[in-house]
Formats: sequence, structure tokens, C-alpha cells
Amino acid sequence: MGYYLNPEDILDIYRRETVKPYFVDKTEMINELIPLVEQQGSCISVTRPRRFGKSVVAAMLGSFWGKGVDGTEVFAHLKVAEIEGYKKHLNQHNLIYIDFSRDVADCASYSQYIAIIKRRLTRDLKRAYPEAEIDEEDSMGAILRTVSLAYNNEKFLLIFDEWDYIFHKDYFTESDRGKYAAFLGDMTKGRAYVEMAYLTGVLPIKKYSASDTMNHFVEYNMANSIRFREYFGFTNAEVDELYRRYLRITPTPFVSREDLADWYDGYRAELSPRSSQGQALQPVERNTVHLYEIHQGRRESIYNPNSVVLALTENMVSDYWPKAGEYEELKDYVLNDIDGVREAIMLLVAGEPVKANISEYATTAPVLRRRNEILSAMTVYGYLNYCDGCVRIPNRELWEEFNRIIQEEPKYSYMRELEKESARILQATYDGDEDTVGKVLSIVHTTESPLKAYNDEAELSGSVKLAYIAARNKYNMEREDQAGIGYVDYIFYPHNRSDDGIIIELKVDDSPETALQQIKDKNYALKFQGKMGEAPKTTGRIILVGIGYYRKDKVHRCRIEVLRLK
Repeated sequence: MGYYLNPEDILDIYRRETVKPYFVDKTEMINELIPLVEQQGSCISVTRPRRFGKSVVAAMLGSFWGKGVDGTEVFAHLKVAEIEGYKKHLNQHNLIYIDFSRDVADCASYSQYIAIIKRRLTRDLKRAYPEAEIDEEDSMGAILRTVSLAYNNEKFLLIFDEWDYIFHKDYFTESDRGKYAAFLGDMTKGRAYVEMAYLTGVLPIKKYSASDTMNHFVEYNMANSIRFREYFGFTNAEVDELYRRYLRITPTPFVSREDLADWYDGYRAELSPRSSQGQALQPVERNTVHLYEIHQGRRESIYNPNSVVLALTENMVSDYWPKAGEYEELKDYVLNDIDGVREAIMLLVAGEPVKANISEYATTAPVLRRRNEILSAMTVYGYLNYCDGCVRIPNRELWEEFNRIIQEEPKYSYMRELEKESARILQATYDGDEDTVGKVLSIVHTTESPLKAYNDEAELSGSVKLAYIAARNKYNMEREDQAGIGYVDYIFYPHNRSDDGIIIELKVDDSPETALQQIKDKNYALKFQGKMGEAPKTTGRIILVGIGYYRKDKVHRCRIEVLRLK
């Protein structure tokens, strides 16, 4: 077996993953790929942020398809063993598996880099197919075609991991990247020997390749693709199972299930597929079954897998991803004040969703010039989640990093002053100090801030979220959360169940008494009881806050009442 052709070590890499205590079986993805292999010639790219399991999935696929190993012992106990086609395809394909970041660290130029890769693969092919008259001066695509024709139309299944390695290295030029895209396109586009080409990395291929030689790849990216979403990152059900394992094997557990959701959840897909015009598509009925409902699980929330595993292994929640990954891109984006980006960042840190059009990705980071391009790039890297036409900071892990950068940078001095006022309004809320709550809200609302971009309906809601930004350290702050028999404007669930819960209802050009009465009439406080069989979300007080904002004089009035769950 060879270095790239049917490599033997790929199975050992995947086997080591399967015996880890927090391994999650993602082999059902193979069931979705089998039809693509059988129809021949499919080329797909699945791009995800760092630490989202791309390489583990690539190793899984290589271990399953490749002839160089016998994966029976590994796969016989996994989900893929139950699907039709398992035995037919297990280790029955000629695999070309290239990790474009592996064993090339000493390369000083593109020509050296690509020559090493081509030489290794050519050497593998010569050994495996000695009857083929290989000309080493030919392109890689031509060499593979020569082998295929010499051996009765031999087929190959291609898996390319870390395809975007050269885009993260400064010494590769734009010209080099164009040549590289042509190299990949030459191997995969319109080639009869391709059973399937599977490509994975961080960057979306069609924008970052900057070449039409790669336009034959069907792309599934982080921002707006439902398919394959559940195979990268952990679903709620998978985290539930991991947490049960954690409780069994950890003598003194310090991580709660709620901690995992708060810190590492938050990557959500669109609630429904959308047309190219942005309109939600309607499900097609077939025998009264809604086809999109069949795949409803693919639209659920996704957790950062690396951070979940580290939190359970270390028995402590923390911002593991920033510590493990390269976060310079995030810092550059946060400090960028092009086209209103700083305004958007301030709103995001305050917990507000920001409308964005990220259907078009930018090319490379140094040339980002528009807000949508920068927000798109931040979504690609996993710093933001895109759903329902808006970007958001996905979870506490990422919020901590955004907040750290803001606290350190002079450009965000406004946010630091805002946090001082926020600490004051939070304490006033606990104390029932209605006048102070109203005054701080007025200060926030009338201060020059990102809220200048808001329309009248959103002004009050946005100013309240900014005013209470300090509460994010102690609460999960939910907006428009269903509670009782209606939807509450804001409900704050404490991280520590012994702390007070907070409900805020807002009224524009109406009295705070009206807002407070709505909280009581619609039983919003019932949300703190949790679901049947669950512990209440707070054992402390429930503070009801009614706020009335009068647009004419920009005055905020407040009424506060306190109750406890029975």
C-alpha cells in the first residue's frame, strides 16, 4: 500500500478515536454518500470551522472505503453496519487520501510543496500499477487517466483533507493559489476515473479557490447548508449521551448539562430551506408525509465538539476553543471599523442579532471591505452563527472571547463605560430601585451608540439588552422566549439556581404598569418551573420588571415587583 494510495495508517487513526471515552458515532454519514459513489463522478466539499471534527470524519470515510485496510473489526459495532450496502462497499474502493497539511511543513515555495505531493502519489501509482506507462512530466490528472485506461477503466475515490492549507500560509501567493486550484480541478473535473471526490477544510471552496476550475464541487458550508450538518459537531441527543457517560465515569462531577448548553451550543441552521430569492420553501407532500419534516433533526442546534469533550474530560467548563485555535482572525475582525463593523460587534456582544447577507463569501481576509463580507468570514471561521437572516454570537465560549478583546482595546471604551452602567442597573433591579433602572435606560438610549441604526420598534428592546449587558456573566438572557401563554420580551435564567430570575416586559408609548400586568396575566413566571420532572430554574426570587418608553420625550419609566415560585 502507499503513502496516498490506499494508506494503511488511516484505519489506525480512526480506531484510536473510536476507543476514546467521549467518542460519537457519525458513521451514518456514509449512508448518504453511498448513492453518490454509486452514481460515479460526484464531487462535494464540506467546509467547517477548526475543531469541528472534519479530519475525524475524513479518517472515518477513508477507513471505510479504502482497499488498503480491513475495517471490519472497527465498523462492525457502529451504526453503518446496519445500513444497506455496508458489506458491498466496506474496503472495496481504491482510495487516494491526501492531507494537504501533512509532512509539508519544511516547504518554502509552492513549487516545492506541490512537487512533493505529486511525487508521492506518482510513486504510489507506479508501484501499484506497473503496467501503466506513466510519464512523470504529465499533470496529475493525466497520470491518473493513464493508469485508469491501462487497467480496464480503474476507478478511484478521492478524499482531500485540509484542502485550504496553503491559504493560511503567507508565503503562498495569489498566483500560487490559482495554480493549486487548477491542480485540484485537473484531478477531479470531468474525470471518468473519479468515483467520488470528497474535499474538506475551513474555507468555502468556490470563493477561496478563485478559479472556475473548482466550480464542479457541490459545496456544503457552515452558513447555509442543512445537509451533513449533524455529522460535524454534536447534537443535543449526542451531548445527552456524552453527559450520561461523564456522570458514570467522573467521581465528582462539576459540569452540569446546562453548562454545556450555555457554553458550547448555539450553531443553528435556518428553520426552513430558502429559495435563491430568500423566501422560505414549502415542504412537498408525498403520501401526506412532509419531506422536510423527515430531516427535521438536521436543523437542530449543534455544539462545538472539541470544547464539549474537553469540558467533560477536564471536569470544568472554560473557553477551550480560543485556547486551542488560532484566534488572530477574530481579533482582526473585531477591531476592524470598516462599513459599520464595530457597530455590529457592539450589538452582537450585547446579545442582539444583526441582520446580514452572507450568501456571497469574500475571497481572502486582507481584501474584506464590506460589513457583510466580514460577517461572512466570521461565520466561516465559526465565530458567528447565521440563522433566519441574522448573525449571532453562538454561545458563552465565543462571547467570552469577544468580550475579552473589547475590554482590552481602546476602540471599545464606550462598551467599558456601558458595563459600569450595566452593573448599576442590575443592582438596582435586585434592590427594586425603579428610578435608577429608568435613568440608566435613558442614559443608554440617548448616548451615541449602535442603536442609531435601529428603527423605532427595536429601539427600546436594543437599549434594554445593552443596558443589561453585565447580566450575561450571571444569566442566560433569552429574548421573545415562549413563557406561560405568551411570549415574553426578555427572561433571564440564572447560571446558579439560587440566584434570582428576571422577567422584563417592554411597552412603547404605554405605561410600565401595563407591561407589568401583562407579565402576571400571561403567567410568564411559569417558565422558571421548567418541564415536568425537571428542577426549577431558580430557587431565588423572580423579579418582574415592567418598562414603558415614551418616544416623544425619550423617557423610560419602570415598575418592579417580586414573587417566588410555590
